[in-house]
Amino acid sequence: MIEKLKNNPANNFFLLAGPCVIEGEDMAMRIAEKVVKITNDLKIPYVFKGSYRKANRSRLDSFTGIGDEKALKILEKVHQTFGVPTVTDIHTAEEAAMAAAYVDILQIPAFLCRQTDLLVAAAETGKVVNIKKGQFLSPEAMQFAANKVVEAGNNQVMLTERGTTFGYQDLIVDYRGIPEMQKTGFPVIMDVTHSLQQPNQTSGVTGGMPQLIETVAKAAIAVGADGLFIETHENPSVAKSDGANMLKLDLLEDLLTKLVRIREAIV
Repeated sequence: MIEKLKNNPANNFFLLAGPCVIEGEDMAMRIAEKVVKITNDLKIPYVFKGSYRKANRSRLDSFTGIGDEKALKILEKVHQTFGVPTVTDIHTAEEAAMAAAYVDILQIPAFLCRQTDLLVAAAETGKVVNIKKGQFLSPEAMQFAANKVVEAGNNQVMLTERGTTFGYQDLIVDYRGIPEMQKTGFPVIMDVTHSLQQPNQTSGVTGGMPQLIETVAKAAIAVGADGLFIETHENPSVAKSDGANMLKLDLLEDLLTKLVRIREAIV
């Protein structure tokens, strides 16, 4: 699957996009249908993204999901209906096999990228494993996370940059990290959404800077990122998770059109 995403006929970047969390079937299917049309028109290989459950929330009363099996079955329906691969996060080793029965790519959250048992369990499913770089790690250190998956018998690995902790309530992106992680030989993805988070707000709700989505995405493509990760929602202001830094769905086509032009200019 990785070769198909990366070495596509249009020589384009690939895209992981969808809502932060699966809020319901109708919403997921509408978003998938629109993004599939856009990416087909622009010849961008597409993976539908949706978390079946949010385990890392600021407050106990934050929305976590509609139920694991219900959300995973929605992800499976997206794949069956539109013929695109799907990706979701897992949080414990026990979740790996469960999620792998429904999706094509297992994503390791940044905070958990050093968890050996989680990486090994993901590897043993035989699925593609997308490892997000911890906000506390150097790009060079991600080789060790990737090696755990490979040494467990699975060389289907992708690495994702998602910003580095800068003080208590901000992140920065060091674009040198993209070519540095590409030295591993694995595709490198830029997580535009979470790089623009402003965590640890006193309100208990994570903030964000969505006005910089285009800036971060353009820079990532310009330095040669293999793929982009963008969370999108029909109305981010009412999204149940990460609404502060998601891209409004109506803005996605214009952004991707610009990014395709940048890609064409650098290859």
